[in-house]
Amino acid sequence: MADFRFNNIRISGLASAVPTKVVKSTDYTDRFGDEAVQKFINMTGVKEHRETFEHQTASDLAFAAAEKLLVEKQIDREEIGILVFGSHSGDYRRPGSFSVLHKRLGLSNKCAAFDVGLGCSAFVYCIQIAASMLSCSDAKKALVLVGETLSQLTYPDDRSTAMLFGDGGSAILLEKTEEDYILQGKVCTDGTGYRAIIVPAGGFRNLEDTKEPMVWVDGSTKTLYNTNMNGTNVFSFTITKVPRTIKEFLDETEQNINEFDCLAFHQANKFIHQQLAKKLKADIQKMPLCLDRYGNTSAPAIPILLSDVYGTDNTNKDLNILMAGFGVGLSWGVMSAHINTADILPVIETDDYFEEGIIHSPRDMQ
Repeated sequence: MADFRFNNIRISGLASAVPTKVVKSTDYTDRFGDEAVQKFINMTGVKEHRETFEHQTASDLAFAAAEKLLVEKQIDREEIGILVFGSHSGDYRRPGSFSVLHKRLGLSNKCAAFDVGLGCSAFVYCIQIAASMLSCSDAKKALVLVGETLSQLTYPDDRSTAMLFGDGGSAILLEKTEEDYILQGKVCTDGTGYRAIIVPAGGFRNLEDTKEPMVWVDGSTKTLYNTNMNGTNVFSFTITKVPRTIKEFLDETEQNINEFDCLAFHQANKFIHQQLAKKLKADIQKMPLCLDRYGNTSAPAIPILLSDVYGTDNTNKDLNILMAGFGVGLSWGVMSAHINTADILPVIETDDYFEEGIIHSPRDMQ
């Protein structure tokens, strides 16, 4: 695992965006039956999630959050020297969505920009990457953007994923400071679990395959182009390796889990949250949930949670927050940081999309 610590970099802004379209879990009653839907709600805690409309992408949601953040914080865009976009939901096969975001945000040509292909752990990983680049460059500020449109990869007859995943995007501003801020954490990987959460077709290893629905080992129906999740393996990983890493981090940094104001963990499902609280002997009241309204949004789950809980908080106080992201890869990370409530903006809704980016024919390239 890779440990990190920065003494001169702080999270100075955070914003999140979701689509306006609300899909309730009970909308699937006719498809799955009332008993199955209620069992899903009781187990996961997901009562509804958000879905994008046609042409709206993860970068659109991340852009809306970033634009809101830059305007509200009155940030000089020339000072953004680093742009990192963490997502598995790219606009195109190529180029990466970083280029679209760079253009739309009007950032300088001197800004380094790139995508990071991560899902549930993307928030922690991208913070570490951007902070590392800030610490060894002349850049003053960095934008970390994370977003996913997981609803576009679910099959409507797959009861394990159709009601679970939601869409969203977030923007986080990092900047150098002479104040006494400590940003620290650790990131980990177990590649043996690459099949645990996977979309088998559509990538360059299997570019074109049948799109016929199939019945999978767990009894669910979906195509090779939809998300396939081995729930048993993911659950086992989450309640063993994740709490072990969090405990190691707390021991190594001489922190106590009860010292934190908030435990902002990936919004996987309610049952996993309860198990993590038991494993860590943590106060579950400090482990807020927003997945009941947004579902599991993967990469932006942590910042969406913070925007949901603290976005309308006007107390202007520093919060000591422990954050953990875990999932697809298998990949996970934990970090702690102080974030002022005044720097956390509320969740906004948007259905806007980048019309210029839609290309159907050579004429659209002119």
